[in-house]
Amino acid sequence: MSHFLTEEQELMRGVAREFAQQEVAPIAKQLDATHEFPWAWVKRCAELGFMGVSIPEEYGGVGAGVITEAIVIEEIARESGSLALIIDAHTSLGCMPLLHVGTEEQKQKYLVPAAKGEKLMSFGLTEPGAGSDAGGTKTTAVLDGDEWVLNGSKCWITNIGVAETYIITAKTDPDKGNRGISAFIVENGTPGFNIGKPEEKMGLNNSLTGELFFNNCRMPKENLLGQLNKGFPVFLQGLDEGRIAISAMAVGMAQGALDRAVAYSKERVQFGRPICKNQAIAFYLAEMATKVELARTMLYRVARMRDEGLPYTYEAAMLKLYSSEICCEVCDKAVQIHGGIGYSRQLDIERFMRDAKLLTIGEGTSEVQKIVISGRLLA
Repeated sequence: MSHFLTEEQELMRGVAREFAQQEVAPIAKQLDATHEFPWAWVKRCAELGFMGVSIPEEYGGVGAGVITEAIVIEEIARESGSLALIIDAHTSLGCMPLLHVGTEEQKQKYLVPAAKGEKLMSFGLTEPGAGSDAGGTKTTAVLDGDEWVLNGSKCWITNIGVAETYIITAKTDPDKGNRGISAFIVENGTPGFNIGKPEEKMGLNNSLTGELFFNNCRMPKENLLGQLNKGFPVFLQGLDEGRIAISAMAVGMAQGALDRAVAYSKERVQFGRPICKNQAIAFYLAEMATKVELARTMLYRVARMRDEGLPYTYEAAMLKLYSSEICCEVCDKAVQIHGGIGYSRQLDIERFMRDAKLLTIGEGTSEVQKIVISGRLLA
């Protein structure tokens, strides 16, 4: 893919790959078992500029664009899906709404430290009764003098507890449906804002996910993000950008699984020869590699569309649908190639298979992507 990328993008890929191989890979399996949040990794990502790679330099970032962010996430996901998801939630979901619709004061106060990696961001949209149907939000915000009063809850929120700033959606005019939703900036520690304990998940164990509760949570009037009752377009745009980031995770994790399957197939000897010499295994690997490369090509294309200011909602939905589904398929095949040891926790490959499933659910399920795609086709 080198001829499609700039020298700077290839340089950033090299930095991300070196970090992932030398600092993440050696302890990724161990940390997955402990379910610890990887503060040391996050600190190093901040030092390397990964936490604000697509944020303009004037706001504390690297200013390298979304395609470079995708490359960074891809390389890290080859070793740790958890760390890639932490960066995804922080940057594409947390920072981008601030960049797009935040006031200058909000950007200086919240975006600059986030882009520098000094403070983590989180994004709160999903609720117990509003997952794929994001317009079914029940959380409310009522203006009381110079303060907004927030009541409700959110669930399946990434970076809970470790994030210091949360972008939260709430109904400000319940009678208007989707046209009555606004976005707000809520700081951790605000009275009336409580964080639940992390969920016990199938995978991505080093990424903390859980519930947020708002009980007469009072915020300054100026914490409204964007225009009143215009929050729905804000988080739709955020989901589009999140779909690029989570697709980068899918490509990276699929590549990581493929790398491990290729290496193992050369080492494992059965019936007097390496199993890669068996056509069944060789064809598995050929199919896996083809699908990973197709997903990567589309990832870079859609990321470039985003960087060039072109409409990309339709393409992002296709990208997310395809990349997440093939990631699960590639990880499944990689486990199959490993045989019994692939099903055990002796090696990394079972972790990849567990982590991959979230990709078909987060940032809109595969079924939601099909709704977006078919809606465009049939419009």
